[in-house]
Amino acid sequence: MLVLTMAEDLIAAVASQTKRLNSSSEVVQRLEENGHQNKRLKSDADEEDADDQNKKSPKRKIVLLMAYSGKGYHGMQRNVGSSQFKTIEDDLVSALVQSGCIPENHGEDMKKMSFQRCARTDKGVSAAGQIVSLKVRLIDDILEKINNHLPSHIRILGLKRVTGGFNSKNKCDARTYSYMLPTFAFAHKDHEVQEELFRLDRETLERVNKLLACYKGTHNFHNFTSQKGPRDPSAKRYIMEMYCGEPFVRENMEFAVIKVKGQSFMMHQIRKMIGLVIAIVKGYAAESIMELSWGEEKVDVPKAPGLGLVLEQVHFEKYNRRFGNDGLHEPLEWTEEEEKIAVFKEQYIYPTIINTEREEKSMANWLNTLPIHDFNSTAVEMQTNSKNSKKSSDLEASDGCGDDSD
Repeated sequence: MLVLTMAEDLIAAVASQTKRLNSSSEVVQRLEENGHQNKRLKSDADEEDADDQNKKSPKRKIVLLMAYSGKGYHGMQRNVGSSQFKTIEDDLVSALVQSGCIPENHGEDMKKMSFQRCARTDKGVSAAGQIVSLKVRLIDDILEKINNHLPSHIRILGLKRVTGGFNSKNKCDARTYSYMLPTFAFAHKDHEVQEELFRLDRETLERVNKLLACYKGTHNFHNFTSQKGPRDPSAKRYIMEMYCGEPFVRENMEFAVIKVKGQSFMMHQIRKMIGLVIAIVKGYAAESIMELSWGEEKVDVPKAPGLGLVLEQVHFEKYNRRFGNDGLHEPLEWTEEEEKIAVFKEQYIYPTIINTEREEKSMANWLNTLPIHDFNSTAVEMQTNSKNSKKSSDLEASDGCGDDSD
């Protein structure tokens, strides 16, 4: 009987201990669950705090300094509602939304953020100094956060506050473009050349620069664009400078860079200006055609490939004089960013131009179309000979790149 009682007591004690252990386990489990829940709540709270911080961040008018390689893009300007052709602005707006700089609904209606690009670069055209103006939330580490959501071949290199009514296109005084091309483009048509072995001589470079300098001043460029007549006032454009720099060798091929600064440029204007000079230097056209092209007669002006065209810099001289030293705003100059711009060009823009030229031979193929052009025909002759004119036009239209159109 004593043994039975002791056994019952032992079983009861074990049961009691087991109950206490189970109870402790439940407490620990509840504590763990509460801990995980607290972590989730804390994580959600942190995200909400970040969203709240973004929403509380003041909206200010700014400009962004952009650099991008345009290959694979259908230009700068966004076509809202059309996903068929990808543009630089598609990637930019997406990054602005994802970084919290602008509300998501502003991404669909860019007018809500007062967005304006300075230059509308066309298909395949790159930029080292594009400027866009817009209203954003001035969040912490804003440049880093935007760039984290951009591909490496598009970078925001700088940011500055501007006046509330600032418009990057309307306030721009001038634009500087560069055009990088292989120097064999200047070889005379009667001379057989090996593209990689060709080197530009001093005499030819001087002639190129003499011709480019003829563009300086105000001229009627109706023959250097489309859909503008000779008496259209907007066809008159002012060119401040245009020259070709010293040649240099990359990947065993010699290149040179032409720079042009003007108040504004029409669609395809720069490429046609360069195309005509190439035609003259190669011996397809007489020098007198330049003067003729600024007159009222219709002249057949060839359009050089878009591959080498780069928006280098945009100028805001009047704005800088008025607001640059008012104590509230900075002048729109990018001296501190020059090194970053140079590095970007070396990493993304120049290699793209060089490799694409070597692989696709865009300049070499275009040079083969020059004999088709009739540089001496008048408007009447061109209408009579419309078949040849159309054939030439179709060949040129195969390259859809262009300048900004203001």
